[in-house]
Amino acid sequence: MPNEINQMGAREKAKQIIRQGGGIIKTSAALQAGIHPRTLYQLRDAGDLELISRGIYRLTEIEPISNPDLVAVATRVPNSVVCLISALSFHEITTQIPHEVSVSIPKDSKPSLIDYPPVQFHKFSLESFQAGIEKHQMDGVTVKVYSPEKTLADCFKFRNKVGMDIVLEALKLYKSRMRFNHRKILEYARICRVDKVISPYLEANL
Repeated sequence: MPNEINQMGAREKAKQIIRQGGGIIKTSAALQAGIHPRTLYQLRDAGDLELISRGIYRLTEIEPISNPDLVAVATRVPNSVVCLISALSFHEITTQIPHEVSVSIPKDSKPSLIDYPPVQFHKFSLESFQAGIEKHQMDGVTVKVYSPEKTLADCFKFRNKVGMDIVLEALKLYKSRMRFNHRKILEYARICRVDKVISPYLEANL
């Protein structure tokens, strides 16, 4: 009986620590906080924790995650930025449903090995990587996503991978759903070195 009480105390203490962190915790952070791996497994087996990606747990008592894949990738690869079709989807300027999370990393970085969710890494120059980043809080996790204008410039740069039909659809939806910021798009297009490519399409939408 005393052992069961101790285990219950350890589980409650662990849940409190995870709550204080926003309800999501990496295994490494849990160990650093003094949570025993056995306690994590007990919470998981009891249905109090769920595994959302390898080494990342969330409390089931908190609200369902709105973008679990983005949260998982941001937790596993904190230096990455959501880009291309995944960013278009986040900003609701595409009809495409991403089958993987597209993220950028600096070109001298090494992609992380992630088993789930599926991730497509794209290497950006340092200037392009750092430009146009927005930070969004999702379930206590900071998720970095490129702004709509930077995303459009990126899509023009990677138009052969994304598909020109998807790029033009995104530009059309951006114009109809957001304030058209010609200057910002062109500014990012220069950084991405596609300003000459994108200019005729921008002028056609003025």
